[in-house]
Amino acid sequence: MPWKDGRRDLGRKVGFISFSPSVSVVGFVGLGQGHKTCCKGALLRQYYRRVDRSHSGCKMTVADSQVDVVPQDFLFPSRLQGFESEGAYSVMVAASELEKRTGKKVIRLEIGQPSEPTPKHIVDAACNSLQAGETGYTLPLGIAALREEIAKHVSETRGVIVSPKEVVVGPGAKPGLFFTALSILHPGDEVIYPDPGFPTYKAMSIIAEAKPVPVPMRPDGKSFDMTTLEKAISPKTKLLILNSPNNPTGGVMPKEDILHIAELAQQHNFYVVADEIYSRLVYTEEKPPSIFSLPGMKERTILIDGFSKAYSMTGFRLGWAIMPEFLTKKMEPLLVHAVGCTPPFVQAAGLAALRGSQESVEQMAKEYQKRRDLVVKELNSIPGVWCPIPEGAFYAFPDVSSFGMSSKQIANILLEKGMVAVLPGTDFGANGEGRIRISYVAPMDMLKEGLKRIRETLATLPTVNSNNNNNNNGTA
Repeated sequence: MPWKDGRRDLGRKVGFISFSPSVSVVGFVGLGQGHKTCCKGALLRQYYRRVDRSHSGCKMTVADSQVDVVPQDFLFPSRLQGFESEGAYSVMVAASELEKRTGKKVIRLEIGQPSEPTPKHIVDAACNSLQAGETGYTLPLGIAALREEIAKHVSETRGVIVSPKEVVVGPGAKPGLFFTALSILHPGDEVIYPDPGFPTYKAMSIIAEAKPVPVPMRPDGKSFDMTTLEKAISPKTKLLILNSPNNPTGGVMPKEDILHIAELAQQHNFYVVADEIYSRLVYTEEKPPSIFSLPGMKERTILIDGFSKAYSMTGFRLGWAIMPEFLTKKMEPLLVHAVGCTPPFVQAAGLAALRGSQESVEQMAKEYQKRRDLVVKELNSIPGVWCPIPEGAFYAFPDVSSFGMSSKQIANILLEKGMVAVLPGTDFGANGEGRIRISYVAPMDMLKEGLKRIRETLATLPTVNSNNNNNNNGTA
């Protein structure tokens, strides 16, 4: 039976339910305007009594933009409670489906996929490796030449001597995050991480059966709320995750806060994961130090970095971690049993990236700074929008709370009505409410068109309260 709410078919807006004696299916084609998950649950319960009650014992799973098929007698393990995917991939799918349905182009500002091609000498190195027949297994921790080159690079850029034995190479930077958690955390340990922050931080804590402890960021997105951070530290704190430049805010943590966190780590005896995947994309003249470089911190810091952002190598899946040697010995069997090894031709590309000219990295950073300046200026000229100036990475995180809608509602309206894809701030944690994330890696002409569509779409919405629109001078 079609479900109507006076405006459009609820089967399309909210979802559908189908039943069989052994399986219940709940599917959603999107969030639906104005309906949060809890509201959808209420709507489903309201209409559930219309469904054939012969299978009333079937379980119901409510989810966004997916179809869940759950056998009646199946129960997910408790460690997967709260374990979710990244919102960016869901929005990618939704944008692609919208393009197919409408035949119109969506401006894609939702994901951190650099528009610049991978430098030619890096691609050539991968191709030459393949042509040379380098397609077999490699050592789990990475080929010796690449580990040596990474150790040299980190020693030069962080000012601390690093041994190749302290280097772990993996298929992307995420194995360094996940396997670090599995190597360090015991059930019940606590992990402090930024909120809003990269979704993997919560996920890795959950899988390690630790307790995620999100700590809010400052309104400008540069650092933790340091007072709240200090209160969040407990005897169970085992790990603190520091991400600077930050995803999604683009904020760069001030030196004094980095120093203070180092003091707290030594005082309370916890480890620090320094996620520095955006370290090559900092736009301030004075670049804050890596916490890895500070006295007494190398032995309690796991440094995460990689090739995806700086060298436009997202699809290569190549990252590294630097950690005390005793941890690398546990990382090896984790890599063996989870991924085996990193493909040799991918590692050849990484070797070429580090050994070759760094001019493309420098030029890319300059270009992103120009795009940032455009984005911040335009966003701050839109009534009801306030955007702090991001000092690194390639994300803007504007405040759109003045429109009186949730971040997901704003993101959905921008996608469905404006044909521009952005991410809701709550994809990065509860403290991202009222914000949206805009990736400014797209070419300048596409950015201008996307910003035009954002302006026109938001102009159709009334503002119901005041945000921090006057806290920024609108220039970058």
